[in-house]
Amino acid sequence: MEAINETGGIPGSLTEDEMKQLARSERMAVNVSNMANLLLFAAKVYASIESRSLAVIASTMDSLLDLLSGFILWFTAHAMKNPNHYYYPIGKKRMQPVGIIVFASVMATLGLQILLESVRQLISNTGLHMSSREEKWMIGIMVSVTIVKFCLMVYCQRFRNEIVKAYAQDHFFDVITNSVGLVTAVLAVKFSRWIDPTGAIIIAVYTMSTWARTVLENVRSLIGRTAPPDFLNKLTYLIWNHHQEIKHIDTVRGYTFGSYYFVEVDIVLPEDMPLHKAHNIGETLQEKLEQLPEVERAFVHIDFEFTHRPEHKSKV
Repeated sequence: MEAINETGGIPGSLTEDEMKQLARSERMAVNVSNMANLLLFAAKVYASIESRSLAVIASTMDSLLDLLSGFILWFTAHAMKNPNHYYYPIGKKRMQPVGIIVFASVMATLGLQILLESVRQLISNTGLHMSSREEKWMIGIMVSVTIVKFCLMVYCQRFRNEIVKAYAQDHFFDVITNSVGLVTAVLAVKFSRWIDPTGAIIIAVYTMSTWARTVLENVRSLIGRTAPPDFLNKLTYLIWNHHQEIKHIDTVRGYTFGSYYFVEVDIVLPEDMPLHKAHNIGETLQEKLEQLPEVERAFVHIDFEFTHRPEHKSKV
């Protein structure tokens, strides 16, 4: 905050060329993930046919939905990149959490379907039979898929973009489900048939709990949840040290409106200050607040006293 006050900018911030390079790298991460999901899905279909394991089939269905979810996330990224300022004056960044909510809802629905099928197979006590050749093919494919997914997870975790982070979370989820599916399928063949549907139930419960938390997190970001106190304290410090003519800080409010914060500030300036000087103080403060990486937009209201009622009232 002190560096921003002194220099007017964030130290170590990216240049325009560096931001373009980062955007290209993020697009590359998304494209590589989509191509890998397509190839790995084909490999897992073969493993499912060879093994007929419910846990492996559950992991394969997850890969199928990865392709659908990848299209959803690609569409949201494309829509955000081409905003229509006549129809969407503040842009389309809310498309990001909406796309992630749709993504997570589809994954949670998959988990419910797998859970029901696993319980049905567990009750019916149907067995899992696999030849030595089929078992070797299944193990080789599932191990290879798990290694590729782990590498993709590490690669996507390098980025801060929420969509790329959603891909990283999905790759991590695939590492877990592939490992559980492989282990339970092998144990079911070697020891007892009930292990396979039990593994599928574990995958389903993990799917539903993980993506339910993701849905709740992104829903909260869309309904205007307040910023944490330490962030509001940073804003207050930045505002108070912005200009020596600021007499009072009436309001400092930050709330989510998508992946980032909207900030509303009311400051008090001397009553006899010329309009052009008051405007310059307010405008430079707005620009300074919007340089913070967590802030999407900032609104600065200038007043000459602070005894009035709040300017905006919530409608019931």
